Amino acid sequence: MTPPESTEPRDDDAPRSSDASHDRAAPHGGDAPRDRDTHKRVIGRQRVYEGRIWDVMRESVELAPDQRVERDYVAHPGAVAIVAVDAKDRVVLVQQYRHPVRRELWEVPAGLLDVAGEDPLAAAQRELYEEADFYADQWEHLIDYYTTPGGSNEKLQVFLARGLRRVPAAERYARRDEEQHMEIRRVAIAEVEEMILAGGLMNPSTIVGVLTYWQKYGR
Repeated sequence: MTPPESTEPRDDDAPRSSDASHDRAAPHGGDAPRDRDTHKRVIGRQRVYEGRIWDVMRESVELAPDQRVERDYVAHPGAVAIVAVDAKDRVVLVQQYRHPVRRELWEVPAGLLDVAGEDPLAAAQRELYEEADFYADQWEHLIDYYTTPGGSNEKLQVFLARGLRRVPAAERYARRDEEQHMEIRRVAIAEVEEMILAGGLMNPSTIVGVLTYWQKYGR
């Protein structure tokens, strides 16, 4: 673990949305609940751990003129996930070992926004190619969510991919580490929805992405 590093609070260090999703109109209008951006004053900041992919920050926050709190959180680059659906209404799933939970999870393809300057859609296209050996002709933004807003600023942007085409064997990405021996399946979207509701699938991007797709297009 690296020693704590003090940094001056700066507005541009705050978590930022990479698109206009926060500004979209509420679906039912009126007084329907809706999240909103609220930037409380940060009066102190420390980097208490610097990791390979993410850091842990400690911030002192002024909630009100007479109320200050200290919070630790994971500073995360963000990620994308892809609900890839073929012409037979099957969704592409990959099975990946996730060490923190000691389980092999069936997941929609996903990956970090860890390439400097890469557009989220381009990242999603790259991840579908690298993880699942597919290209897609049609893309659309499906939904965004925060994975663990009580302890991380990670934002997950989910895309829908259709018009799937297999990557020729000679052009496929050479996977490694946990991804090297991943099993790839195409499963009927209705069956995946049933498995989610039965508690058989626990990956959050799979749950959020597939149920959003099912609500919009599957019924």
